[in-house]
Amino acid sequence: MIDLYTASTPNGHKVSCTLEAMKIPYETHAIDLINGDQKTPAFLAMNPNGRIPAIIDRDNDNFAVFETGAIMMYLAEKTGQLMPSDAKGRSRVIQWLMFQMAGIGPMMGQANVFYRYFPEKIQPAIDRYQHECRRLFEVLDGHLLNNEWLADDYSIADIANWCWVRTYKWSGVSIEGLDGLQRWLDIMIDQPGMREGLSVPERLDNLSTADNEAESEAFIKKAREIVQR
Repeated sequence: MIDLYTASTPNGHKVSCTLEAMKIPYETHAIDLINGDQKTPAFLAMNPNGRIPAIIDRDNDNFAVFETGAIMMYLAEKTGQLMPSDAKGRSRVIQWLMFQMAGIGPMMGQANVFYRYFPEKIQPAIDRYQHECRRLFEVLDGHLLNNEWLADDYSIADIANWCWVRTYKWSGVSIEGLDGLQRWLDIMIDQPGMREGLSVPERLDNLSTADNEAESEAFIKKAREIVQR
């Protein structure tokens, strides 16, 4: 049994979607980011960085794992799922996983901060991060035009990238003309466990649709409190 400490963010969804896809039994512990649950001594004992998500593997001496990429790799190696065992296949998955960890996640996160959360609109910063997000989307698109999945087969790399890229509207980034990326987005939602994982610990449709103004403003107000701490 896995204990999952999480909130409804793309990083949180990376792990909940992985757990659902692998059909691993888990118990969800919702972390209230506004009230600072992630900064308590109990949480910091699991993740000294004070960020969600984190897991505890009860079946492995209550082993704690933090950082989403590390969690996804741990679960893949634990179950033998969504990660090849050969060196080249494993490396291909890890390369695209690191692409998300080092590029897609940080750049979309910064686009969100400057485009959505900061009360002051600093246009050069907004432009910089949105343009970089679009460039990264074009990298994905170029690969996906000729490949069904990011690695040889469906893997944790697809889940990691998808949990962020699906929220492109929230970051204010267009995917117009990116046919390979759009095809992949359309098939990812139908992969086992993806819809279920997006509802953990609660479903927030505005991150992907960004079309409910009242809901979006409420979310922005909460997020602003977090990023300005």
